This record gives sequence, C-alpha cells and structure tokens, in this order.
Amino acid sequence: MNFTLVMTSFLGKSLLYCYIVFSPLFGKTPIKADFHPLHVSTSDISFNSTDKQMEVICTIFTDDFELALEKQFHTKTDLSREDMHKAMDVLVKNYINAHLQLKSNAAALPLNYLGFEINREAVNVYLESGKTAQPKSIEAQVTLLQSLYDDQLNIVHMTVNGKRKSTRLDAPAKLVNQAF
Repeated sequence: MNFTLVMTSFLGKSLLYCYIVFSPLFGKTPIKADFHPLHVSTSDISFNSTDKQMEVICTIFTDDFELALEKQFHTKTDLSREDMHKAMDVLVKNYINAHLQLKSNAAALPLNYLGFEINREAVNVYLESGKTAQPKSIEAQVTLLQSLYDDQLNIVHMTVNGKRKSTRLDAPAKLVNQAF
C-alpha cells in the first residue's frame, strides 16, 4: 500500500473526527453546510468471520447528508428529530441503497439496512449482508454525496481477517476493488 494513500485515509478520518469532537466548542447553532471545507465520508466494510457476514458503517457529516437527502427526495429532512426518525429511516435506506453497492467474489452482495444514529456532527449508517463466503475480493461502488459536491472525498476501508485496505475516492471516482 502506498504511503500517500495511507496518510490520506488517516488524515481524512482524523479530520472528520476532529471536526466532530471540536465543533461543539464553536457554539450550539447548527453548522452551515458550507462551513467545513472538507467534504468527506467514510465507509468501513468488514467481513465478520464469526457470523459470516459483511458489516458496513458509513459515516457522513449530518448537514451534508441532510442536503443530499433533500436534493434526491425533494423533501425537508431533519435526521436529529426523534419524531421524524421513522420517516428519515426510509430516506436514509433508499439513499444508501442507491449510492453504495458491494460485490464479494464478483457476485452482487445485497445489504440489509439496520438503521442510523447521530454521532455528534455525523451520521453513522449501519448495514449488513446475509451469510456469505469469506471474500477473496471485494468491489465497492460508492457515490455518497457526489451529486452534491464536486470535491467529495469518499474513503473506503475494507477489512478481511484483520487485513485492512483503504482507498481514497476523489469525485467523480466511485469504484474500488480489493483482493484479499
């Protein structure tokens, strides 16, 4: 793995978490979509050898995600309102299904949507596959937020048997394939 890719992956994830941790220090008003200059998401794709399932966690800035949902579904969104959670679940599920597809060993791997939760200034979206054989290769097509930002950066981490491989997808790049 090249050093630049490792550092980019580390830096992108570090910046996302620094923003999440330190943004409350700047006040309690919601952050405007154009406040943070970094448009980044992470997708952690891991094979759970005990359960024989692929597990996925997508982490996306809440404000950016709400804008993307509004743009795609032409409706007002608020992921943090408990009374809207059920309606937002439908939008989040449909958005993720449209913007994240996986293949394992060259075969399409359907993902079951488990739900989402707000984690400070970001949203974690949880998915898992049904039972599947241990992957020798994983292909992911990731277009999260690419219709919203020309400079969107999607970082994809794939882990099988403790071996982690990371890829940086700068828009319009959307496809990553890793062999294990």
